[in-house]
Amino acid sequence: MNAFRSRTRIALVGSLAAGSVLLLSGTAFAHVTVQPEGAAAKGGYAVVDFKVPNERDNAKTVKLEVDFPTDHPLASVMPQPVPGWNVEVTKSKLDKPLTVHGKQINEAVTKVTWSGGAIEAGQFQKFPLSIGSLPTDTDQLVFKALQTYDNNEVVRWIEEAKKGAAEPANPAPALQLTAAAGQGGAAPAADTSATAQKTAATSSSDTDNTARILAVVGIVVGAAGVAFGVFAGRRRSA
Repeated sequence: MNAFRSRTRIALVGSLAAGSVLLLSGTAFAHVTVQPEGAAAKGGYAVVDFKVPNERDNAKTVKLEVDFPTDHPLASVMPQPVPGWNVEVTKSKLDKPLTVHGKQINEAVTKVTWSGGAIEAGQFQKFPLSIGSLPTDTDQLVFKALQTYDNNEVVRWIEEAKKGAAEPANPAPALQLTAAAGQGGAAPAADTSATAQKTAATSSSDTDNTARILAVVGIVVGAAGVAFGVFAGRRRSA
Protein backbone atom coordinates (compact mmCIF):
# COMPACT_ATOMS: atom_id res chain seq x y z
CA MET A 1 0.00 0.00 0.00
CA ASN A 2 2.83 2.40 0.86
CA ALA A 3 4.49 1.66 -2.50
CA PHE A 4 1.23 2.43 -4.30
CA ARG A 5 0.85 5.75 -2.47
CA SER A 6 4.43 6.65 -3.26
CA ARG A 7 3.94 5.99 -6.97
CA THR A 8 0.69 7.96 -6.94
CA ARG A 9 2.46 10.94 -5.35
CA ILE A 10 5.14 10.76 -8.05
CA ALA A 11 2.47 10.85 -10.74
CA LEU A 12 0.74 13.85 -9.14
CA VAL A 13 4.03 15.73 -8.79
CA GLY A 14 4.76 15.10 -12.47
CA SER A 15 1.37 16.46 -13.45
CA LEU A 16 1.81 19.55 -11.30
CA ALA A 17 5.26 20.14 -12.79
CA ALA A 18 3.81 20.00 -16.28
CA GLY A 19 1.07 22.46 -15.38
CA SER A 20 3.54 24.83 -13.74
CA VAL A 21 5.84 24.84 -16.76
CA LEU A 22 2.96 25.56 -19.09
CA LEU A 23 1.69 28.37 -16.86
CA LEU A 24 5.10 29.99 -16.58
CA SER A 25 5.90 29.71 -20.28
CA GLY A 26 2.52 31.20 -21.13
CA THR A 27 2.76 34.23 -18.85
CA ALA A 28 6.43 34.97 -19.55
CA PHE A 29 5.64 36.06 -23.09
CA ALA A 30 2.13 37.45 -22.55
CA HIS A 31 3.01 41.14 -22.20
CA VAL A 32 3.18 43.83 -24.87
CA THR A 33 6.91 44.51 -25.18
CA VAL A 34 9.31 46.67 -27.19
CA GLN A 35 12.68 45.42 -28.44
CA PRO A 36 15.28 47.01 -30.73
CA GLU A 37 16.48 45.39 -33.93
CA GLY A 38 20.17 45.60 -33.07
CA ALA A 39 21.27 48.35 -30.69
CA ALA A 40 19.39 51.34 -29.28
CA ALA A 41 22.25 53.71 -28.49
CA LYS A 42 21.79 57.07 -26.82
CA GLY A 43 21.86 59.94 -29.28
CA GLY A 44 21.27 57.67 -32.28
CA TYR A 45 18.42 56.11 -34.20
CA ALA A 46 16.97 52.61 -33.89
CA VAL A 47 14.38 50.31 -35.40
CA VAL A 48 12.18 48.87 -32.65
CA ASP A 49 9.42 46.27 -32.67
CA PHE A 50 6.34 46.40 -30.47
CA LYS A 51 5.44 42.73 -29.95
CA VAL A 52 1.75 42.14 -29.20
CA PRO A 53 0.52 38.66 -28.21
CA ASN A 54 -3.16 37.73 -28.16
CA GLU A 55 -3.94 36.56 -24.61
CA ARG A 56 -7.59 35.65 -25.17
CA ASP A 57 -8.96 32.36 -26.50
CA ASN A 58 -12.30 33.85 -27.53
CA ALA A 59 -11.35 37.29 -28.90
CA LYS A 60 -9.04 38.92 -31.44
CA THR A 61 -6.73 41.87 -30.87
CA VAL A 62 -7.88 44.59 -33.25
CA LYS A 63 -6.12 47.73 -32.06
CA LEU A 64 -2.88 48.88 -30.45
CA GLU A 65 -2.27 52.39 -29.15
CA VAL A 66 1.23 53.37 -27.99
CA ASP A 67 1.79 56.62 -26.09
CA PHE A 68 5.26 58.11 -26.42
CA PRO A 69 7.10 59.65 -23.46
CA THR A 70 6.64 63.40 -23.25
CA ASP A 71 9.61 63.90 -20.93
CA HIS A 72 11.93 62.60 -23.68
CA PRO A 73 10.15 63.48 -26.95
CA LEU A 74 11.26 61.92 -30.22
CA ALA A 75 11.44 64.15 -33.28
CA SER A 76 11.46 61.30 -35.80
CA VAL A 77 9.05 58.35 -35.71
CA MET A 78 8.43 56.41 -38.93
CA PRO A 79 6.26 53.27 -38.99
CA GLN A 80 6.98 50.32 -41.25
CA PRO A 81 3.84 49.16 -43.06
CA VAL A 82 2.23 46.06 -41.55
CA PRO A 83 0.03 44.14 -44.01
CA GLY A 84 -3.64 44.33 -43.06
CA TRP A 85 -3.14 47.14 -40.55
CA ASN A 86 -3.69 50.90 -40.74
CA VAL A 87 -1.33 53.17 -38.82
CA GLU A 88 -1.92 56.69 -37.52
CA VAL A 89 0.88 58.89 -36.16
CA THR A 90 -0.22 61.67 -33.82
CA LYS A 91 2.00 64.71 -33.21
CA SER A 92 1.66 67.33 -30.50
CA LYS A 93 3.23 70.71 -29.92
CA LEU A 94 6.14 70.71 -27.50
CA ASP A 95 6.24 72.94 -24.45
CA LYS A 96 10.00 73.19 -24.96
CA PRO A 97 11.27 72.97 -28.57
CA LEU A 98 13.96 70.44 -29.47
CA THR A 99 17.11 71.20 -31.43
CA VAL A 100 18.02 68.36 -33.80
CA HIS A 101 21.00 68.71 -36.15
CA GLY A 102 20.89 72.45 -35.67
CA LYS A 103 17.19 72.65 -36.53
CA GLN A 104 14.51 73.64 -34.04
CA ILE A 105 11.65 71.13 -33.70
CA ASN A 106 8.38 72.44 -32.25
CA GLU A 107 6.38 69.20 -32.27
CA ALA A 108 6.97 65.52 -31.66
CA VAL A 109 5.10 62.24 -31.95
CA THR A 110 3.02 61.52 -28.86
CA LYS A 111 1.03 58.50 -30.06
CA VAL A 112 1.02 55.80 -32.73
CA THR A 113 -2.14 53.74 -33.34
CA TRP A 114 -2.50 50.54 -35.36
CA SER A 115 -6.01 49.33 -36.27
CA GLY A 116 -7.98 47.50 -38.94
CA GLY A 117 -6.16 44.19 -38.60
CA ALA A 118 -6.60 41.22 -36.30
CA ILE A 119 -4.33 39.08 -34.13
CA GLU A 120 -5.92 35.66 -33.72
CA ALA A 121 -5.88 33.59 -30.52
CA GLY A 122 -2.51 31.93 -29.95
CA GLN A 123 -0.70 34.36 -32.28
CA PHE A 124 1.32 37.56 -31.99
CA GLN A 125 2.15 40.50 -34.24
CA LYS A 126 5.17 42.81 -34.46
CA PHE A 127 4.74 46.51 -35.21
CA PRO A 128 8.07 48.07 -36.34
CA LEU A 129 9.04 51.73 -35.97
CA SER A 130 12.15 53.73 -36.79
CA ILE A 131 12.70 56.23 -33.96
CA GLY A 132 15.22 58.90 -33.01
CA SER A 133 17.15 60.63 -32.07
CA LEU A 134 17.23 58.76 -28.78
CA PRO A 135 17.82 60.81 -25.61
CA THR A 136 21.23 60.92 -23.97
CA ASP A 137 20.12 61.65 -20.40
CA THR A 138 18.20 58.45 -19.57
CA ASP A 139 18.79 54.70 -19.66
CA GLN A 140 15.34 53.74 -20.89
CA LEU A 141 12.19 54.94 -22.58
CA VAL A 142 8.81 53.82 -21.25
CA PHE A 143 5.88 53.54 -23.65
CA LYS A 144 2.36 53.10 -22.31
CA ALA A 145 0.19 50.88 -24.50
CA LEU A 146 -3.50 50.00 -24.82
CA GLN A 147 -4.49 46.68 -26.39
CA THR A 148 -8.09 46.43 -27.63
CA TYR A 149 -9.97 43.21 -28.40
CA ASP A 150 -12.96 42.78 -30.71
CA ASN A 151 -15.20 42.20 -27.67
CA ASN A 152 -14.38 45.80 -26.59
CA GLU A 153 -12.07 44.67 -23.77
CA VAL A 154 -9.11 47.03 -23.32
CA VAL A 155 -5.94 45.89 -21.56
CA ARG A 156 -3.87 48.81 -20.27
CA TRP A 157 -0.12 48.10 -20.32
CA ILE A 158 0.78 51.24 -18.41
CA GLU A 159 2.41 50.26 -15.10
CA GLU A 160 6.05 51.26 -14.77
CA ALA A 161 8.35 48.70 -13.18
CA LYS A 162 10.12 49.85 -10.00
CA LYS A 163 13.72 48.92 -9.31
CA GLY A 164 13.92 46.12 -6.75
CA ALA A 165 10.18 45.48 -6.84
CA ALA A 166 8.22 42.63 -8.41
CA GLU A 167 7.05 43.07 -11.97
CA PRO A 168 3.61 44.73 -12.08
CA ALA A 169 0.60 42.89 -13.46
CA ASN A 170 0.38 45.10 -16.55
CA PRO A 171 3.90 46.42 -17.19
CA ALA A 172 4.43 49.18 -19.73
CA PRO A 173 6.82 48.37 -22.60
CA ALA A 174 10.30 49.70 -21.76
CA LEU A 175 13.15 50.21 -24.23
CA GLN A 176 16.62 49.87 -22.69
CA LEU A 177 19.19 52.27 -24.15
CA THR A 178 22.89 51.51 -24.55
CA ALA A 179 25.87 53.86 -24.31
CA ALA A 180 26.36 56.28 -27.17
CA ALA A 181 28.78 55.40 -29.94
CA GLY A 182 32.33 55.94 -28.76
CA GLN A 183 31.36 55.53 -25.10
CA GLY A 184 32.05 52.00 -23.91
CA GLY A 185 32.36 50.70 -27.43
CA ALA A 186 28.62 50.53 -28.11
CA ALA A 187 27.56 50.23 -31.73
CA PRO A 188 25.55 53.11 -33.28
CA ALA A 189 21.80 52.79 -32.76
CA ALA A 190 21.17 53.24 -36.47
CA ASP A 191 23.18 50.09 -37.25
CA THR A 192 20.78 47.91 -39.22
CA SER A 193 23.46 45.68 -40.72
CA ALA A 194 22.70 42.06 -41.48
CA THR A 195 24.91 40.98 -38.59
CA ALA A 196 23.04 43.11 -36.04
CA GLN A 197 19.65 41.99 -37.28
CA LYS A 198 20.77 38.34 -37.35
CA THR A 199 22.01 38.61 -33.76
CA ALA A 200 18.72 40.10 -32.55
CA ALA A 201 16.68 37.53 -34.46
CA THR A 202 18.79 34.66 -33.09
CA SER A 203 18.42 35.92 -29.51
CA SER A 204 14.65 36.23 -29.86
CA SER A 205 14.41 32.82 -31.51
CA ASP A 206 16.52 31.18 -28.77
CA THR A 207 14.29 32.67 -26.06
CA ASP A 208 11.07 31.51 -27.72
CA ASN A 209 12.53 28.06 -28.45
CA THR A 210 13.58 27.66 -24.81
CA ALA A 211 10.04 28.39 -23.64
CA ARG A 212 8.59 25.89 -26.10
CA ILE A 213 11.08 23.19 -25.09
CA LEU A 214 10.30 23.70 -21.40
CA ALA A 215 6.59 23.43 -22.10
CA VAL A 216 7.01 20.20 -24.08
CA VAL A 217 9.27 18.72 -21.39
CA GLY A 218 6.69 19.58 -18.75
CA ILE A 219 3.93 17.90 -20.73
CA VAL A 220 6.00 14.76 -21.28
CA VAL A 221 7.02 14.56 -17.62
CA GLY A 222 3.45 15.03 -16.44
CA ALA A 223 2.03 12.48 -18.87
CA ALA A 224 4.71 9.94 -17.98
CA GLY A 225 4.06 10.44 -14.26
CA VAL A 226 0.33 9.93 -14.63
CA ALA A 227 0.79 6.84 -16.82
CA PHE A 228 3.31 5.36 -14.37
CA GLY A 229 0.97 5.92 -11.44
CA VAL A 230 -1.99 4.32 -13.23
CA PHE A 231 0.12 1.34 -14.38
CA ALA A 232 1.50 0.83 -10.86
CA GLY A 233 -1.99 0.97 -9.41
CA ARG A 234 -3.24 -1.65 -11.80
CA ARG A 235 -0.33 -3.97 -10.97
CA ARG A 236 -0.97 -3.48 -7.26
CA SER A 237 -4.66 -4.27 -7.66
CA ALA A 238 -3.84 -7.39 -9.69
